[in-house]
Amino acid sequence: MFSSSVCSRFESPSSVGVFHIRYFKTSAAHRDEVVTVNTPPFSESITEGDVRWEKAVGDSVKEDEVVCEIETDKTSLQVPSPASGVITELLVPDGGRVEAGNPLFKLKKGAAAAASAPVAEAPAAAAAPTPAAIPVAMPAVPPVPTQAAQAKPVSNQEKWSCCDLIEMPDRCSQPIVLLSVQVKMNRMRLRIAQRLKEAQQTCAMLTTFNEIDMSNIQEMRKLHKDAFLKRHNIKLGFMSAFVKASAHALMDQPSVNGVIDDTTKEIVYRDYVDISVAVATPKGLVVPVIRNVETMNFADIEKTINGLGEKARNNLLAVEDMDGGTFTISNGGVFGSMFGTPIINPPQSAILGMHGIFDRPVAIGGKVEIRPMMYVALTYDHRLVDGREAVTFLRKIKSVVEDPRVLLLDM
Repeated sequence: MFSSSVCSRFESPSSVGVFHIRYFKTSAAHRDEVVTVNTPPFSESITEGDVRWEKAVGDSVKEDEVVCEIETDKTSLQVPSPASGVITELLVPDGGRVEAGNPLFKLKKGAAAAASAPVAEAPAAAAAPTPAAIPVAMPAVPPVPTQAAQAKPVSNQEKWSCCDLIEMPDRCSQPIVLLSVQVKMNRMRLRIAQRLKEAQQTCAMLTTFNEIDMSNIQEMRKLHKDAFLKRHNIKLGFMSAFVKASAHALMDQPSVNGVIDDTTKEIVYRDYVDISVAVATPKGLVVPVIRNVETMNFADIEKTINGLGEKARNNLLAVEDMDGGTFTISNGGVFGSMFGTPIINPPQSAILGMHGIFDRPVAIGGKVEIRPMMYVALTYDHRLVDGREAVTFLRKIKSVVEDPRVLLLDM
């Protein structure tokens, strides 16, 4: 069946068997390879972070599945698994501090290893009770404390006797235990706290207020929202009007767009507008930047805000998305805020606070009418910005939002 030249490659059937055994051993060794995953590199302004584990030892993971997050003072960095396998060792404790290149965890690669974990979980799934075996819910009965539990001392700071509050001795034999939970502050929250205190200690903050009649902008939105959505595939909101109005006012009042360089004691004026928009996330407040707003229209602004908000909600914001910014807008109105004084986002010199829209009686042409009104607040650094510039700036925003045609006339 074989030619002599071919048969000469296999001296005997046993040689063939040895060849195949060696092949399978090599394949198994590659499949069961254990690799060490290191901390990925950070951005230039970040040197370290805290690890928060999503997986534990023995968990099976797929390729690119997130194993842990590294929380820095600006954002969170997700660390995916380089291959499918099982986590064999965590080299950093939960909450531990790491730098770029530090070992994080060990992974046993291979599809066979990854499939081993669900097999161990199968009996637990099979042991699930059938509907007939599920007991009928009964009223909860307070457990009777054991002698050991009764003998355990409880400090005065940990208990109140309900008899001190309600005169029902027959029902008040058990103390009320007050519990408290301590949670470590994440790096982002620590950084927010640090920056807010820096702003209070550095800036001479002063706040001026005004109110905006939202009737025209609401009517414009109601009239054009469907066509806007069809044309640009995004909804028309109020935020784009305030962002564009702020850019218009910042170009008109350059001191509000400037900043004091504390090292050289010089004022830096900018001929561009990069507006930071405050976005609330479960981990804290982040301020992604919309760049060169002075060149953008309403559609460009809405698309940029939507993209940055989506990245913030999915924890995908990079440090580059939040670097810079010459002015900040904080919209507390989305949470129902009526009035407030925002704090400057250093090293900027001013911040605009938006609030909720509420129907209020206002005087229009000598008559009282009910209009949708919004209070706005501008907090500014009085070292650089005088009251005249601040009030003029806020009135400029008011005029643009109340009548967007001002932008077309460049007034």
